[in-house]
Amino acid sequence: MKAMILAAGLGTRMRPLTDHCPKPLLRVGNKPLIVHHLERLRAAGIHEVVINVSYRAEQIIEALGDGSTYGVSIAWSREETPLETGGGIQRALPLLGTQPFLLVNGDIWCDLDPTTLPALGDDELARLVLVDNPEHHPNGDFHLDADGRVHSQGEPRLTFSGISLLDPALVANEPPGAFALAPLLRRAMAAGRVAGHHHRGQWVDVGTPERLTKLDKELASNLPRN
Repeated sequence: MKAMILAAGLGTRMRPLTDHCPKPLLRVGNKPLIVHHLERLRAAGIHEVVINVSYRAEQIIEALGDGSTYGVSIAWSREETPLETGGGIQRALPLLGTQPFLLVNGDIWCDLDPTTLPALGDDELARLVLVDNPEHHPNGDFHLDADGRVHSQGEPRLTFSGISLLDPALVANEPPGAFALAPLLRRAMAAGRVAGHHHRGQWVDVGTPERLTKLDKELASNLPRN
């Protein structure tokens, strides 16, 4: 299975940190945020990784190269301007192929082992990894029912982690250009074609400088001391 890391955003919520450094290269736990993803993918046996880039793309490409330093092979999907999540995935489909792939938002940190995710069922277009609602997002995003199906309505609600298994068919037939993924997921939910996985481990939406600093301190406290 291949993986895609979303790394084309402008990082506006992280300013001024991202004025001169793209968000995926911000350091946390003694390494760039995106390197945590690459290392976890490699540990899970996922070695083919597609990364989309736009804002300060050359900095990211120069920093990571072909991925061999991290034990993976990186294919780069360039966007002249950010195409949003759905458009970015669609642009990368020639690199991803026709089989389901793992999608990871570049601006999160999570201890999920991707090998624990069940494969998509025959009629499923997505499997979303959901987490308990954080303080900054108390109302959550979606409802996960007792049968493991995800719904846009219902209680209780969980937060979408930014990690999912996706079938390329979810975005393949949309008009090219910038478009969001969320409406397509909700449409698939209404058709009963989205499954969910409740991850109860560690997860952080590294969306603000304050949350970046907090995560950095937590990871630093767990680093081995010389």
